[in-house]
Amino acid sequence: MGRKEKLTLDSRPENISSVERFVEEICDYYNINDTYFGNILIALTEAFNNALIHGNNSDASRKIQIIFESKPKGLSFTVSDEGTGYNPDEVPDPLDLDIDFNSQTSRGLFLIRSLSDKVEFNKEGSSVEMFFRISGIGHEAMKKRIGHFNEYFQTKKQKV
Repeated sequence: MGRKEKLTLDSRPENISSVERFVEEICDYYNINDTYFGNILIALTEAFNNALIHGNNSDASRKIQIIFESKPKGLSFTVSDEGTGYNPDEVPDPLDLDIDFNSQTSRGLFLIRSLSDKVEFNKEGSSVEMFFRISGIGHEAMKKRIGHFNEYFQTKKQKV
């Protein structure tokens, strides 16, 4: 059985530093390179921020839980909040130029999906599991991720 760890935090913005330390310790343990560490860190901090703001409505009495588990082919991080949940398929696509939204809408979910190898939501929509392969990131996966970012930033330039 793989390594498993849990981090439970109050819904406070300053707790993002605890998330960063948690990810850094895990990535150091598994000798994850800096680029892939960055992918994991951004995805996890975006998931934490989504749980904080959208899930728990910035209510400091509510908890955010992060569960890490090493699996045979990679690392799994599950971020859960105490909110009512949502349907991730209803979140607008930030690349759709026909949708009028502010710059923060759906950005976090876009980054999570772009940087993770696999993303799953529980049926209630209050928990997201992000999976990262550590057997070596494939060249095609890397090119796809770079393409997502280029497309995203080109879309933002067109809107301005």
